[in-house]
Amino acid sequence: MLPRTVGISKQDIREHIWDCMESQNLADFPRPVHHRIPNFKGASHAAEQLLRLPAFRTARTIKVNPDAPQKNARFFVLENKKTLLVPTPRLRTGLFNKITPPPGATKDILRKCATSQGVRNYSVPIGLDSRVLVDLVVVGSVAVSEKGWRIGKGEGYADLEYAMMVSMGAVSKETPVVTIVHDCQVVDIPEELLEEHDITVDYILTPTRVIATGCERPKPMGITWSKISWEMMEKIPILRRLHAREQQAGKDVTLQGEHRHPPEPGWQQTLPPSAGRRPQDTPGPEANSMEAACGSPRGEGAPLAADVYVGNLPRDARVSDLKRALRELGSMPLQLTWEGRRHRAFLRYQNSAAAQQAVSCLQGLCLGTDTLRVALARQQRDK
Repeated sequence: MLPRTVGISKQDIREHIWDCMESQNLADFPRPVHHRIPNFKGASHAAEQLLRLPAFRTARTIKVNPDAPQKNARFFVLENKKTLLVPTPRLRTGLFNKITPPPGATKDILRKCATSQGVRNYSVPIGLDSRVLVDLVVVGSVAVSEKGWRIGKGEGYADLEYAMMVSMGAVSKETPVVTIVHDCQVVDIPEELLEEHDITVDYILTPTRVIATGCERPKPMGITWSKISWEMMEKIPILRRLHAREQQAGKDVTLQGEHRHPPEPGWQQTLPPSAGRRPQDTPGPEANSMEAACGSPRGEGAPLAADVYVGNLPRDARVSDLKRALRELGSMPLQLTWEGRRHRAFLRYQNSAAAQQAVSCLQGLCLGTDTLRVALARQQRDK
């Protein structure tokens, strides 16, 4: 039992659980369990409790986290011929992978599909625009209370995954959330530790119990952008796309540590200033300068303007293709200079901060099958 301490923090509770599981040898590989979702002994047995839940039996599409203690849960989803979605590690390459076992897969193959290696070998990515509906969500936890309060390992990915699913319409407030833990991980958690972005759980499965929490605390209604840092935006491309989409919808998307200010082309955030200037080369005869709808003329009247280099344009790409992609990402420039024969373009933004925002937003952008190279124009010249 977690000792009652005035001023206890989430990290105090995590450390208590991790220390307890190590001292009592309650965990399997990987060890030590610190800074992990613990792979506890009896995890496979606890996952069997999933089969008893009516919410599982009626679900058609189930999202299960990729951690080791949920391996059996992933297997049961596949064995019962349900659609299994697994988040990509740290969301670096997207949100979900849909596991697609080969036709006629045996139980042994299904068990392989449920492993991390199987997720890599037998999956297809699910894009942001996929009209997927998730009927049940299974998350890992470090600690959870019988009231449904949950504490993860501290990185916030499970909370963010859920919020992103809300933003793309994949889950609703009625979608049940389940966690699978060891009995020692069920502890009292002060409600005052919960924050707006914290996901709560409706069912707790342990090797000995099925706990219906009856939690009435509202789950997150979307991404709390004020909790998102620029570091996270840099690491998670799909988060940048959601940010652009919600900004276009008129939502408050002010990031952590930012202050709201009047709109400007591209994103409405402010990054630390960084130099960005167009290389002093002469465009070829096919260069075609076009001004965006909100644009202003390029030249001496805009001394603070900064440029972004876009390279590796496909041979058959058209300027309309690039403009369409920029519009979808909410990163339209003041002016676009197209140099198709040289497989590149330059995007002019209001200032160096707006240019850097565009570089962050456009990383990983593809036209057709080709991934474009995007950098501040001055950095590209230096290279």
